[in-house]
Amino acid sequence: MRIIFWGTPEYSIPSLDIFIKSKHEVIGVVSQPDKKRSRGNKLISSPVKSFAEQESIKIYTPAKIRDNIHFINELKSLSCDLFIVIAYGKILPKEILEIPKFGCWNAHASLLPRWRGAAPIQWSIIKGDEFTGVGIMKMNEGLDTGDLLLEEKIKICNEDNLNTLSEKLSLLSAKLFLNATSLLEENIYKNTNSKLTKQNSLGREITYARMIEKSDFRIDWSNEAIQISQKIKGLYPRANTTFRGKNLKILKIKVLSSEEIENEKYLLMSNNYSRPGIILAVIENEGIIISTKTDPIILLEAKLEGKSISSKKQLIQQLKPSVGEYLSD
Repeated sequence: MRIIFWGTPEYSIPSLDIFIKSKHEVIGVVSQPDKKRSRGNKLISSPVKSFAEQESIKIYTPAKIRDNIHFINELKSLSCDLFIVIAYGKILPKEILEIPKFGCWNAHASLLPRWRGAAPIQWSIIKGDEFTGVGIMKMNEGLDTGDLLLEEKIKICNEDNLNTLSEKLSLLSAKLFLNATSLLEENIYKNTNSKLTKQNSLGREITYARMIEKSDFRIDWSNEAIQISQKIKGLYPRANTTFRGKNLKILKIKVLSSEEIENEKYLLMSNNYSRPGIILAVIENEGIIISTKTDPIILLEAKLEGKSISSKKQLIQQLKPSVGEYLSD
């Protein structure tokens, strides 16, 4: 089938790659325009655009897609069978959805209708979901409201953060997309419609994954320890606090259990639990103990403003923390 691929970030590349290597023909790629992403305000191409250039595929980077008559006419002239969309970054309007012969299809990284919207992977971790997955959905004018053709569920492991879970879901999206295209092709040849599942028939709650805002990255030490841990994993590597007036990115922590707190090596901990965000102890070669609303946590890896990432003993040497010091949000 003749396919136009829509995508922007690195997350989309495995799906583009698998279609390039398949029997299908990727006749064009649509990605977001180049943006100023560096300190020198140099224009940088999206990862998908850079990848497509290496594969010598025709690329489109329209500044707008709605009411863009020239772009829409160009798409129509390509006689495309399918639009494949993964993390493009904009909602496709009706006049574009109606162009391909067999529809527009999207891979969404959640168990729909849970976490419709812009940041499903982040919110699934932040809210402590046990499972997530990928759904291949026929696109309509709504926000991730289309019927599902395929879906696969995976467990969110305790060790997962935004990077590791994104990689898993990116690879899963590529696999499911190719399978979905084969199903569509089979049904097309049989001259029947693919069997789709309505989202409202799945019995799941509807939730929305709003875009992550700058304020979301600040750690509130007055939250419960598990909530802090989930935020750090879900927003990896950008969750942060303030230490001695400098930004401190928190990359890895561990919530201490009651059994661990009673361990002999933690006996030096301050008894001042009344105020969250207090340094309770500094454990040599291990980490920094910090109070929260509930259980204390041990800071294992961080990045201080102007410094490199450090962990455990190196982190303690870099920060030189004192028991009783306060980390602010």
